Amino acid sequence: MNTMKQLELRYFARLRDALGLDAETVSVPAQVNTVRDLVAWLRQRGGEWDAQFSGTRPFRAAINQDIVSLDETLPDRAEVALFPPVTGG
Repeated sequence: MNTMKQLELRYFARLRDALGLDAETVSVPAQVNTVRDLVAWLRQRGGEWDAQFSGTRPFRAAINQDIVSLDETLPDRAEVALFPPVTGG
């Protein structure tokens, strides 16, 4: 059975500005299992989506407010935040 996962995506700082939104709810195909898969799926939107997530501009990810690696598994109904690295001062 090929079921969809529902995710609440949140974009911060440069990503929010470039993509023109701060949050969205998406249904992703079952084969989108990790943050890396999600980013590849988002890049298929083209334009700024591809530019921001192509690997040339760094970003970090958090699932349910815990910072994770791109290989972290996405649970159904998770909140996924994508944001630029934060530099300390």
